[in-house]
Parts: sequence; C-alpha cells; structure tokens
Amino acid sequence: MTTQTTHATQSVAGIPAAKGATREAPLGKEGAGTDEATTTHGKTSIADVVVVKVAGVAAREIPGIHDMGGGLSRTIGAVRDRVPGGRPNVGRGVKVEVGERQTAIDLELVVEYGVSITEVAGDVRENVIAAVERITGLEVVEVNITINDVHLPEDDDQAAGTESRVA
Repeated sequence: MTTQTTHATQSVAGIPAAKGATREAPLGKEGAGTDEATTTHGKTSIADVVVVKVAGVAAREIPGIHDMGGGLSRTIGAVRDRVPGGRPNVGRGVKVEVGERQTAIDLELVVEYGVSITEVAGDVRENVIAAVERITGLEVVEVNITINDVHLPEDDDQAAGTESRVA
C-alpha cells in the first residue's frame, strides 16, 4: 500500500497534525485512513467520558440553552455547584454510545423562554456534531435531543428572593 507522510499543516481525517508531528495515511483516502495509521503505529481508544464532555461543552455554547439534564440531575448539580471546591458537571444531560469509529449522542436540554426550540435544537445538533467529529475524529451518527424544560425569566427572580433571606 502506498502511503504519504503528512506534516504540521496537513491533516488526517480532518484532525490537524501537531506541530512537527508526522502521520502516515493511505494515499488517495484522505479522511478514511485513520485505521491504517492506527494499525501501523498503535491504537487510539476514546473513552465515553471524553465524548460526553466535548458534547456537553459544545451544546452549552449555543445561545438559548439555559441548562442541561433532567429535573433531578439539575437539582443535584445545583447543590454540587454550591459546595466549596465543587466543579460544574459539563456532562450533565449527555449520554453517549461510543464505538471504534462512530458515536451516538443523547442530550437533555432546558431552553430559555422565547427562543425557537427547533432552531436552538438544530444549532445544538450542528455544533455538537462539528465539535465531536473535529476533536475526537469519530463519526457522529445521530444526536437525539430532548427538551425537558423551558426556563422562565421569573424563575431567576424567585431564586434570587430565596437567596437574599439568608445573611
């Protein structure tokens, strides 16, 4: 099989090569050669949690997304966020199935009141697919979106009112 060496400005499967790094990819099969590179230099495995985090961050980047996850997971997340030293869970509301070359993603979202749910869902889907495919190299076969709730402006007022009672 004929191979070509790619350099820092070229990429294999749409993933930029690191500066000074080289990779081998089958000639004439740009984007389809990741298996060949894997078998000649070792194997790369991507854990589910990696895809969960990438998808979670990509979904939250879209305007109109208030939060992610179902009611119980959001409640637990709110408590976790208030604990000193606690970190927000970027994977809340994200479930994935990861294979060797493909992944499927399920998202649970809370949108802001007044936004077009279909437009926001479409934007989230596009951004998640682009981010996951660019960062992991996995093909995203589907992104299923469930809208669990709509965040109302008065929800913020009520939450602010309960916090101000404590001195």
